[in-house]
Amino acid sequence: MDRIRIKGGRQLKGDIRISGAKNAALPLMVSAMLSDRPLTLHNVPRLADITTMIQLLTQHGVEVSAVAGENGHAHGTTLVLKAGKITSTTAPYDIVRKMRASVLVLGVLLAREGQAKVSLPGGCAIGARPVDLHIAGLRAMGAEIDIDGGYLVARAPKGLRGARYTFPKVSVGATENLMIAAALAKGTTVLDNAAREPEITNLAECLAAMGVTVGGIGTETLTIEGGGALKAATHSVIPDRIETGTYAMAVAMTAGDVELVGGRLDLIETAAQTLRSAGVTLESTARGLRVQRTNGALHGVDVMTEPYPGFPTDLQAQMMALMTRAEGASMITETIFESRFMHVPELARMGANVTIHHESALVRGVPKLRGADVMATDLRASVSLAIAGLVAEGDTTLHRVYHLDRGFERLEEKLAACGADIERLKG
Repeated sequence: MDRIRIKGGRQLKGDIRISGAKNAALPLMVSAMLSDRPLTLHNVPRLADITTMIQLLTQHGVEVSAVAGENGHAHGTTLVLKAGKITSTTAPYDIVRKMRASVLVLGVLLAREGQAKVSLPGGCAIGARPVDLHIAGLRAMGAEIDIDGGYLVARAPKGLRGARYTFPKVSVGATENLMIAAALAKGTTVLDNAAREPEITNLAECLAAMGVTVGGIGTETLTIEGGGALKAATHSVIPDRIETGTYAMAVAMTAGDVELVGGRLDLIETAAQTLRSAGVTLESTARGLRVQRTNGALHGVDVMTEPYPGFPTDLQAQMMALMTRAEGASMITETIFESRFMHVPELARMGANVTIHHESALVRGVPKLRGADVMATDLRASVSLAIAGLVAEGDTTLHRVYHLDRGFERLEEKLAACGADIERLKG
């Protein structure tokens, strides 16, 4: 199993190109199943989760091809997806267990084929993250759904119909599932208290390009007119705001100066405000945004994760790593997912001073971190340990990097190009 070794103590200076957003690309790929017309997606990142989604869609009958010469290119892969005929309505455990986003095929299979059998999903071990909101929303649209043998067994004997559904709490995945299903449902679907993340907006714009009428884009109330004829479309995946925020924190950690090419400041505004309060400079450039540590040390700041436009839960672990080297103390409160402090014991192995109390973690800055062998527990936790390793004395070896490979494209190459002493050790 691969490991990543980091020798700390080097500033990051130069350019890092931001990849397309994994969390935007996955639902966009699923939306290709709505129609037998091709969907062309630009700026798709090359990641393990993308490969898993390709495997899932292929076994459903979707033809997937990469445009010649672009696979692995710095500007991302271009995928062409065509679902001429759905050959299977079962999403098997062996694929779905690898990635929670696999459950997004539930809505589209119901809408297009009237039936679906989808394994309960897997992915990172960060709490229950149930699919109850997906189920409730699809039931409101006329689906019959049972759980049998670890599978969601769903039927829509009369087809899905438009409905009004109010999410009892904000859910990105459930919003995406219902949006995609609503595109083929008969009539109008209104989704209240819908997620407003940029990835949701990106999906809505893609559905519109395919011929779906979507109102309220960017707001908490989405109106989708379903059942119309769909057409071929071309769409680009937005830059990854989590990758953008992650590298911004890595630069801040090392007192560096890096331009994040292709990154968008408007997608990370809350995180950017937090970083500015901690003593970091972020400014838009013609190519993206520039991140610098301003004069002096980092300052402890308090953070609470919230649905967009609040501070992203997917940047919580990285922010905690940054705060381990800040002057004073910071309180980090996680309100989105349970069990999302599993990186704390690993940071403690490196000398961090973090005390957990229920859903909050008190981080007291320390003069230095020490390199250690650490274990990745989930995707975002893994990169927080890499950030800590960039400034730790001696060598840090990150184990179980398959978590990292699910969401960060060529991380070690991007950091090494900016001066980090980092390498992948094949295992």
